[in-house]
Amino acid sequence: MTKDQIFEFFRRLAEDNPAPETELEFGNVYQLLVAVVLSAQATDVGVNKATRALFREVKTPAQMVALGEEGLKQHIKTIGLFNAKAKNVIALSEILVRDFAGEVPPDRDTLVTLPGVGRKTANVVMNCAFGEETFAVDTHVFRVSNRTGLAKGKTPEQVEAKLDKRVPQPFRRHAHHWLILHGRYICKARQPECWRCAVIDLCSYRDKVLERPTAKRRRAAIPST
Repeated sequence: MTKDQIFEFFRRLAEDNPAPETELEFGNVYQLLVAVVLSAQATDVGVNKATRALFREVKTPAQMVALGEEGLKQHIKTIGLFNAKAKNVIALSEILVRDFAGEVPPDRDTLVTLPGVGRKTANVVMNCAFGEETFAVDTHVFRVSNRTGLAKGKTPEQVEAKLDKRVPQPFRRHAHHWLILHGRYICKARQPECWRCAVIDLCSYRDKVLERPTAKRRRAAIPST
């Protein structure tokens, strides 16, 4: 996309949703960090179901440490990879209590040193909790960025670098949320719903789905098991 096309791309997404937010549910910065760690290879819906009861009981790293790994597992056992995630959440909570007075550090380089916290997780926390202009590249952002021609790259790191370079103001603060939501609900992996896409004319994807599939065609597209 050209600079003018990128500006128009985000202008339209912003017009449709002026104040996008993460769909993860949380009450404070620590709970956000935990939710994002748990969301790896899991849906936000699934994480929210698991954390509602957990977050009523646990609001601080100290409370998480007191709950313990086995207690945490009972809350999150419906989430994929819950054993490893429980171990990481307890470990990062212990570090926050020991080294940061129970507070989540507002620094990406420090966040990525915590167990279970990768660059994407750190970017989400820096953006949602601390208002930084970061670009968290999950599967949705990676797909939309490559498919549309917005920011092509072979790795999440390459896509992140291109987004950081190409996304203009005033859209930088919320750009990754618009891309996540667009990928989740419109530019879907298996069958993008191009017929209702607000930025279809700006997109370079060759195999656009221009007509809404009929019920019969939708059933035929579902592979048998």
